[in-house]
Amino acid sequence: MPENEQENIPSTTDTSLPKEEWEKKLKENEKTASLAQLKTEEKPKEKISFKKPSASSVGAFLLLLTFSLSALCGIYLTIRPVPSCKPDKKSKEEAALASAFSSRSGKKEGVAWIKIRGVIAQDNNNSPFARPSGAAVIAKKIREAGEDKNVKAIVLDINSPGGTVASVQNIYSEILRAKKNKKVVALFRDVAASGGFYVAMAADKIVAEPGTITGSVGVIMQTGNVEGLFEKIGVKVTPITSGKYKDMGSAYRPMTDAEKAILQDMVDDTYGQFLAAVKAGRPNVKPADMTEYTDGRIFTGQRAFNLGFIDKLGGEEEALQLAGELAGLKDPEIITQRPDSLRELIFSFGASMDSQPLAKQLQSLATPSVAYLWVH
Repeated sequence: MPENEQENIPSTTDTSLPKEEWEKKLKENEKTASLAQLKTEEKPKEKISFKKPSASSVGAFLLLLTFSLSALCGIYLTIRPVPSCKPDKKSKEEAALASAFSSRSGKKEGVAWIKIRGVIAQDNNNSPFARPSGAAVIAKKIREAGEDKNVKAIVLDINSPGGTVASVQNIYSEILRAKKNKKVVALFRDVAASGGFYVAMAADKIVAEPGTITGSVGVIMQTGNVEGLFEKIGVKVTPITSGKYKDMGSAYRPMTDAEKAILQDMVDDTYGQFLAAVKAGRPNVKPADMTEYTDGRIFTGQRAFNLGFIDKLGGEEEALQLAGELAGLKDPEIITQRPDSLRELIFSFGASMDSQPLAKQLQSLATPSVAYLWVH
């Protein structure tokens, strides 16, 4: 045996450890070495722990879910169509009790202020996201003011060149209905011509500024003709009708003399309705002046006052005071009607003529319309 190997063998002399202790220590060293080797070769796998959601996070999620569902329900209830129904006897009694309670609770009486702006026509925008507008909305506001027990008078703030015949007559009829229970004053702004003048004929009194443009008592029917344009772009329209007058007023061909006579008769009939409304609303105007100033001409508020077509010169304050005087209110104040619906407040955008597609613009040009409208 080599000498170096003999040196590694522990001796059993008196100076060495006892055999039992030496073997015990040797086993501990081997165990320590094997554990160290395992740690270097392979790292222990990390345990994946799933934390339970806290009560605060669950509460926040439920709150967000509840809010989202409430918002969706609110939008649905706002835009969904509501079936109309006639009030029964019970609902009328409940309405009377509610009105009496509101009077006792100190709700103030005053004047409803309703604005009529721009061309008076029905809103043809069928989008559920468009703001409701047009003659139907104005008529509804007048009807609600007429039924409100706290409204003692109505001021119609008019700045309009007129509009379509049926829409103007719709508002006119609602004013006559409201006038059975309320006093109505019309206020002319910059322009109150043709249809704007027509609706004011239902009011008890009319106030206007001296420089207001008014009058234009008459009817106009305009038809377009795109025949030349269609020839240039190579488009030809061939109508198939059940009668020779079915496409009367078509924009795709010239109008015949017989068609002109029929349309003129319709315009004259509609003008007679306008003239009857003016005579009923302004009975003190002299017959000669009535004939002369109802030929479609416009005139100033000052001339209208001199002729008797309006009752007073002035503006907002004069109209409010006159309404209070007619209703017996000492210090008349404008009271707020029911606020605009959520739909009106949120969806306050609609389509204009500029944003309509070409097909709709051509359709509007090709469809004749009879209007109480001042065209300049």
